[in-house]
This record gives sequence, structure tokens and C-alpha cells, in this order.
Amino acid sequence: GLLFCTEHPFGHLIDTLQSEQYEERRYFNPQKLSDVRYEKLPFCMRVLLESTIRKCDGFYIKTDDVSSILDWQKQQNQAEIAFSPARVLLQDFTGIPAMVDLAAMRDALAKQGVDPNLVNPRCPTDLIVDHSLQIDYSKCAIQGPPSTMDESHGATVRSPACRPSPRGSSTSCSDAPSGRSAAVQIENTPLLCPFHLQPVSEPDTMIRNQEMELIRNKERLQFFKWCSKTFKNINVVPPDINTVHQLNLEYLCQVVQEGEGFIYPDSVVGTDSHTTMINGLGILGWGVGGIESEAVMLGQPVSLTLPQVVGCKLVGTINPLATSIDTVLGITKHLRQAGIGGKFVEFFGPGVQQLSAPDRTTIANMCPEYNATVSFFPVDDITLQHFKHTICSEEKLVVLEDYLKSIKLFRSYGDQSEEPQYSEVIEMNLSSIVPHVSGPKRPQDRVAVTCMKEDFINCLNEKVGFKGFHISKEKQATQVPFLHEGAEYNLAHGSVVIAAVISCTNNCNPSVMLAAGLLAKKAVEAGLMVKPYIRTSLVPGSGTVTHYLNTSGVLPYLRKLGFEVVGYGCATCVGNTAPLPESVVEAIKQGDLVACGVLSGNRHLEGRLCDCIRANYLASPPLVMAYAIAGTVSINLETEPLGVNSEGKDVYLRDIWPSKEEVNHTEENIVIASMFKELRSRMEKGSTFWNSLESAESALFPWDPKSTYIRCPSFFSKLSKEVCTPQSIEGAYPLLFLGDKVTTDHISPAGSIARVSAAAKYLQSKRLTPREFNSYGARRGNDAVMTRGTFASIKLQNRLIGKTGPKTLHIPSGQMLDVFEAAERYQRDGVPLIILAGKEYGSGSSRDWAAKGPYLLGVRAVIAESFEKIHRNHLVGMGIAPLQFLPGQNADSLELCGKERFTINIPQELIPRQQLIVQTSTGKSFSVMALFENDMDVAFFRHGGILKYVARSLYSL
Repeated sequence: GLLFCTEHPFGHLIDTLQSEQYEERRYFNPQKLSDVRYEKLPFCMRVLLESTIRKCDGFYIKTDDVSSILDWQKQQNQAEIAFSPARVLLQDFTGIPAMVDLAAMRDALAKQGVDPNLVNPRCPTDLIVDHSLQIDYSKCAIQGPPSTMDESHGATVRSPACRPSPRGSSTSCSDAPSGRSAAVQIENTPLLCPFHLQPVSEPDTMIRNQEMELIRNKERLQFFKWCSKTFKNINVVPPDINTVHQLNLEYLCQVVQEGEGFIYPDSVVGTDSHTTMINGLGILGWGVGGIESEAVMLGQPVSLTLPQVVGCKLVGTINPLATSIDTVLGITKHLRQAGIGGKFVEFFGPGVQQLSAPDRTTIANMCPEYNATVSFFPVDDITLQHFKHTICSEEKLVVLEDYLKSIKLFRSYGDQSEEPQYSEVIEMNLSSIVPHVSGPKRPQDRVAVTCMKEDFINCLNEKVGFKGFHISKEKQATQVPFLHEGAEYNLAHGSVVIAAVISCTNNCNPSVMLAAGLLAKKAVEAGLMVKPYIRTSLVPGSGTVTHYLNTSGVLPYLRKLGFEVVGYGCATCVGNTAPLPESVVEAIKQGDLVACGVLSGNRHLEGRLCDCIRANYLASPPLVMAYAIAGTVSINLETEPLGVNSEGKDVYLRDIWPSKEEVNHTEENIVIASMFKELRSRMEKGSTFWNSLESAESALFPWDPKSTYIRCPSFFSKLSKEVCTPQSIEGAYPLLFLGDKVTTDHISPAGSIARVSAAAKYLQSKRLTPREFNSYGARRGNDAVMTRGTFASIKLQNRLIGKTGPKTLHIPSGQMLDVFEAAERYQRDGVPLIILAGKEYGSGSSRDWAAKGPYLLGVRAVIAESFEKIHRNHLVGMGIAPLQFLPGQNADSLELCGKERFTINIPQELIPRQQLIVQTSTGKSFSVMALFENDMDVAFFRHGGILKYVARSLYSL
């Protein structure tokens, strides 16, 4: 631990945080370096520096790493440093192989007489079981006849008993009789969208979905339950609590961590590209591959090249009509065009203060969209306000603020002298973000709200096409009077007849739904109404949305305008719309009118909502409300009134549009506080069926030999106490001879299991039918399936067989076999294997089985022209040597046919980036560069990979 710091190379930087409000805390203070470069570092680099100082041990992390970060301006894109994050975040699919490996390590050490209880994650780890729930049953808003026959599928759609909701706006399923007969099964149900169908919190539906989950995933869940009881330093969050990212933001993040006698900044690596959401709260974190996350769990740092940090300066004032989604998408588009792939982004400038904490996390969540590694917002007053409602007690908040200020990690935007130096600065004027709608026929046809009236008139004039209706000039002023519920109204071109607020695509940020609710409140108070013939509906994506609309007190006002909650699921956006009043349909037909629908969903093709509605616009929820109140899309919302109040006074959109401050205040003080309180309550109660789930109490996992999901992998089969000296690879055959840009998709098992594959043969031998095969993703905890699925891609181009497919040549016999079968035969004969490849071997998303699979196939080395960096790290982590042809050389220039035997001479005193000699059975000899970047890489290779390295380190304890 760090408690004994007399020998710590930076022990002189230890400082004490003292106050009457809390107990004193110790911390490493980089300011004590008295180095002027520290205050010029970007804030995200300061987090890296603090971690490097605190974790400096002379082996993994060296004093040179500290010097490199301080000298970041000159060292960016050059120096390699090691970073130890404060914690690891795993999802269940990516977490299961890591936990299976730890369980297998316990077995291996127990056989050697070592206490298996010593095997635990060394870095605090959270594993969230959030990916296994499938919605088999759901009550949902089916807007249409209660029973219908879909001729193309020949399937009868059985819907719950429905009754018209108030004002005939749509059918409602919230009043369906409770009972199993009312549940809708989504399989072969064409009216329902299986991607957005959400469960309603009615006991029967939830219980049935949970029963199905338990049956389908029982083995995995029992294994996770055993992990939660057996391993120290790991927190398993059971299913049915919340998704991984929400939990990370609202519950797991600490901002400032305490451990080993010190306080320090929170940081995280997670097995998901959207881990970056956490950057919005001033916490450094990003997504990594499975082997990297496993290595961090086991106490190893992450290796990274010092990145360039792009400063994104936000200036100007956000347009009052622009919602959070407009702002997020505007910033995302700007960053995508800036070309910042692989860099860190840090936000600064006066505009940052206009972004709420949820806005910031949504922008950081879009990191993969603009291809940055990190999207960092330093902690400031807005972040502190957010923490008051989520993670912080009063004392913790004071400690957090005092600590961050003491090491200059707290951002004050008023002081220009605080601004760091960046690799480059890109400026964005927030006032350039204008609210848009999309339409009238395609989502990509965006129209600025200020130009809407002009654009709609142009659409009437244009020839029939994506943006045209070809209405003659003399008919453009047509108005058709009609009667509805005893009152007379007029319809014209542009009249709104459907207005639907749907939140399935707007759930990540509550502000847009709140803005709609607050606008409804102000509209009702100003005396405005929606005309009763307009089909209005409110279909939240989940019960959470109803919860916060109710908590903030806006639901009654939405109802007053006709926006009644009609159920949960896909309704108007998949064309499930209740019939329009006959008088409205007749008026549209009589005048050949271009009537309009406005909705906040994600689909709006012509005729999708209703065959008599030709123009459909996608808009943010508050703009849907605005156009519904106006009754037409042919309006300039800036200059023309929405309507007239009871006193005959014009009311404009600006009069009822909620300010950003109002929305943010409601969101922070009511919604987030309420949601966090509910989440904490659910975390404390846990899940009923999880609590009742049985699992073993033993230190060793009781592997079930019949299981096809969880199996003890053979990574430790030849584990010895002593480390063997590096052995030369003698007489190896190439398993595969590959070209350029072989991706991890080609290497790693993914997707469904083909019926003619080696994995299928294995599962059939276990008496499973093809219907029970499931996917490779679901079977990541079974090395027998995953090894057979390695290189099983039908797109694999192997030069040994001259055609695509998961086959290779067994060179001694000349037979063409499945890759696994050939490897198995080579292993049986004691023949080592290599892979020959071209440029960028292992590119694409990082996958742990892309390195684990080849290791279990018997591959000892990969000789390629170049490697993708993360995959190179993974190969080293599994004990496979990544060897690079010398510049200007490749398999073709060396005239290799791929059928030779290869001997690679590996010296006992191996050093980083050493040139090695390769000799072939045809008498050729050439040199390759061993891509071991540092002493740590060499140590991992000598031990046969990270797992064996960590296992052996426990012998001495």
C-alpha cells in the first residue's frame, strides 16, 4: 500500500487537507513540485500526472513517466506512459470472461498449494448485469384496432383491451386488465417495434420477463452471484437495477476517491466505448478491451502514448429555442468536422457554463461519434451543484471542493490566467446552433425553425419529390371548413392534424421532455389550447419519463393540452396511429390538402403516420407542442403569434418558451434528486429474484462439466512456480497466411454460431439443437466454444487456400480443414504455430478473444508488417510474440510461400524492441523486430502472459 511512503520517490509531495468540517486527509500535491509547467497542463493531463506520481513504483510506473507528462507539450504523440485508473467498470457480457479467468486462477493456485482466497481484483471493480434482460412480454400502446391480421406474416396480433383516451387522442393500454392473457408477445408481431418496446411496471409483465431472464441466463447469473460473494474488491450490481452508464453517473462515480490512506481523483476504464459519459462530470475515463480491463483489475496499469489534447473553446450564447439535443448534436457535428480522431478533447471558455451536467455527459457520450478518446469537462460550480443531488453528503462535498482546489483541478471560468495550453484550439460559437426540424419526408432534410414557413411554401411549389408536393399557386390558399364536436374549424395546407410526443430517442437527457412540460404549463397559464381535432398523444419510452414529468408537476398541464400518457412503447413513430376524425379526413380529401404530422420520434416517411397525411416533420418535444398549439407548420415562430388568449391578446412562442435556467433548475433540483433517491433505494433493496438465487459458498467455483456457458479455461494448464527462460520457436508452421487489414472481426468469435462451424459441432456433441446454440457473445464464458469460433469468419481471406472462408491448409497432410481442426492436429503432433500477415493486423474494435483464441489454438507468434496498437498489447498480454517485418520487407518481398517451417531464435536475455533472426526450412533467413515496448512487456512474455504473471506473483505472498 501507499501508507509507508518513506521510500516513495515522491513522498516529499505528500500534503494534508485540514478543516474543522472534516477529518484530515492526506494526498499527493503536484503543486509541491514547484514546476511552472504544471499549471499549463490541460486538466485531464493533471489527473494523469497525479495518478502517475501516486502510483510510481519504479517498475510499472517510473519517475520518467512523471517527467514525460510535465513535458507534455514536447512529448505528446511520442512518450509512452503507464496509467493506473482508480477503478474498473465491467458489463456482464465483457465481464464474464474476466471473472471466469479469475475463478480459473484460483483453481490453478489451489493445485499448487497456494491459498485461493489470495486471488481477487486488486483494483476496485464494478460489474453491472444490465445486458441480459430481453423483453418477451409487454403491455404497450397499440394505436389501432384491437385485433388484426397481418397478411404478409400470417400472424394474428393480439392486443390488450383498449379504450379511447380523453379527447379521442389515441388508444390506451394503461387500463388493460391485469393478467397473463393481456401480455403481448413481440415475436412475429408486426405492429410492434421490438427495439423500443419497454416494460410497464405492472407486476405480471415484470414477473414474466424476469422469469424468462432467470431461465435463459441462470448459469451466468449463478456464476455472477458466486463472484459477488467470493471475491473481495468487486461489486456486482444485479439485473433489473439500471443500465451501466446511468449507474456509473449516478451511483458509482466518486469524483474524489479514498483508499490506501490517501484521497485522489476518481478515474475509470470500462469495457464499453460510451464509458466516456463520465468525462462530463470531470472524471477521466474511457473504453478499453477485455484483456486491458482484466490487466487493470489484476493491478497492471494501462499503457498509452501521451495524447494530443484539443481545447474546444465554447463562446456565444445558446439560442433560447435550442434544446439540449440541438446543442449536443451541434457540438458533435462541429467536432466530427474538426478531425480529432484518437485525441483527447477538453472543453473551456465562457460557453461551458451554459451547459448543465446532463448536457455535458451527453456530449461526452457522443465521443465515439466524433472519434475522440476522451471528452473532458473539468469540475466547476455547475458540477458541484449536480453532486449535491447525487453522490455527495455535505462533508464529502466540502472535501471534494477543497481537495480539487488545492491541486488546481477545479475550474473557474472567470479567471483567464487559469487557461491551460492545448495542442490546438478549436472555437465554437454556440449562437450558431439553431433549432431544426426534419422533413417533410426524410429525416436528413433539416429545416431551421426560422425558415420553416418559407421552406413549406417552397415544398408546395416544388415538383413531387423528397421536398415537393407540386400544388398550383391558385390552390395554395385553399381553406376547407368542417365541423368537429359541434364547432366549425378550417383546414389549410400545412395544418397540423397529428402531434405526438415520443421520448424513446430522447431518454438520455430529461431536459427536452421537461422543456415540453414547462412549455405546456406556461401555455395553459397564458390561456392557449390545442384544437380538439388534432390527434395528440404522449408516449414515453419508459416509466422513468412519466415519473419525472409527474414529480416536476407538469403532467396535469400536458393532459390539459391533450397530451395524455397513452402507454409505453412504439406508437406513432411506427405508424400505430388512431384513425383521424372522419370530418378531418373528408376535409383533407376535399381540398387535396397537404396536411401535417409533427412528432418527436425518429421516423416520418410520407404516409407512415396516416395515408392522408403527406407532410411529416420530426421536431423536439417542445416544438411539437408549439406547432400543435399554432395548428400549422406554415408559421414563423419568431415573428407570428401562436394564438390569442381569452382577452384577445396575441401570445408568441417567446412568451411561453421556458428558459434554459428554468429547465436546468427543474432538472437538477427535482428530477435528478428524485431519480437518484429512487436508484439508491433500488440498490439497497436489490432484486428479489437475485436475492433468492442460489449459488455456491466455496472459495473455488464448482464447475459443472455439463455446462455449455461457463467452463474452466485452460490458460493455467501448465502453470509452474518457476519462470522458464524464453524458448526459441522451432519448426513452426503457419496456421494462416493473411493479407492487409485483418480486423478483430475476422479473428474474434462474434454474432450467431453457424450450423456448419466447429463451434456448432461441439455444441451438437453436447446434445444441443441449432435453436439452442445462442450467440458467441452469450457463450464468452466457454473457452471451448470461443476457441472453435476463432478465425471462423466467412470473410477471412487465407492465402493458403486461395478463397474466403474459415478454412486452412494442414500443411503436412495437404488437407483443407476448419481452422480449429487443423490447429488441434498440429497441437497433437507437438508442432508450434505462427501467423503470417500484412499491414494493420488486428485493427478494429478491441476484443479479448482476438488474442485469447489464437493463444488457445497454439499460436506462439504473429509476423506482420504492422499491428494495431491495442491488439499488439493484447497479444503480449497473452504471451504471443508480435514480430514486425523490417521496413520495406514483407512476405512477398522475402518470397515466402507460407508452407515453410519457421524457427525464431529468442535470446534468454530478451530486451525491448530487439531484432530477432527467423530461419526457414528452405534455407532463407531474415530479421524481424520484436514489438515488446518496455520491460513490462518482456516480463509478461517471459511468464507466458499477464494471467500467469499475476498468478506467480501470488506465490510469494
